Amino acid sequence: MRLIFMGTPEFAIKSLETLHRSKHDIVAVVTAPDKPRGRGRKIMPTAVKKAALEMGLPVLQPSNLKSQKFVDELKDLNPDLNVVVAFRILPEVVFKLPKYGSVNLHGSLLPKYRGAAPINWAIINGEKTTGVTTFLLDKKVDTGAILLQKSVDISAVDDAGTIHDKLMDIGAELLLKTVDGIDDGSLKPATQNDIEASPAPKLTPETGKINWSENSEKLFNLIRGLSPYPGAYGYLKSKKIIILKCDIIGADNNKRHGEIIESDQKTGITVACGEGALKIITLKPQGKTEMGSAEYVRGYHVEVGDRFE
Repeated sequence: MRLIFMGTPEFAIKSLETLHRSKHDIVAVVTAPDKPRGRGRKIMPTAVKKAALEMGLPVLQPSNLKSQKFVDELKDLNPDLNVVVAFRILPEVVFKLPKYGSVNLHGSLLPKYRGAAPINWAIINGEKTTGVTTFLLDKKVDTGAILLQKSVDISAVDDAGTIHDKLMDIGAELLLKTVDGIDDGSLKPATQNDIEASPAPKLTPETGKINWSENSEKLFNLIRGLSPYPGAYGYLKSKKIIILKCDIIGADNNKRHGEIIESDQKTGITVACGEGALKIITLKPQGKTEMGSAEYVRGYHVEVGDRFE
């Protein structure tokens, strides 16, 4: 199969590597244009571009996916299939161009969690299972016919980072199996049931703002679902603190939500919630590096009775 691979972030690299090692021929890699990144705002390539160049693969970086120049470049490559992993929304002229259309790898068990942040929302909503899906692209985002799926359990110690890495690995394997199945004609697409669909919208700063009046289990899931990035956060003594890891603590509910009910230089910080409490394990003060909450107590003089805003 002649493949055009399309992707941008680190999540797509394992899939690119797996397909590159296979019998299939990646005739080009399409990724986003270079742009300023990091504190120094230096012009940097995407993670996928860096990986593709190391593999000796040709790279296309169109700013406009609908431009005739880009479409003509794709036609000249004569692809059998587009393979899409964590990329932009493709126009119909692009996703229908190859002989077999375009297959996408999505980080959920579709039709659940359609949208930009499926890994995060599955954890935020307290799901015990998630997975990956390969499906054929259609006009509406994440609605195309399903090809293959594989599930993975979400444990209490998982966060968005660990599930990202698990899905990255099993997704690459599933994607290769999908391309092989399209090649030999063994796959039969299955229509999604829209009634079972749920959204996974783009994360916003408001998503991560901790409302301490919520119960401890809900906040535990929010913090895990946004860790390590972009992070759930609160304000203590007017300082923004991103909370990266915590544990649920059974506690009576006679304290104000957001109030520090334990502050110890060895054991760290515990915060009252609307119901129960959370013991903060690791956190990141704005502009600082990640640290344990006990270290934060030692450096910032947090006292019992202090309260998150």
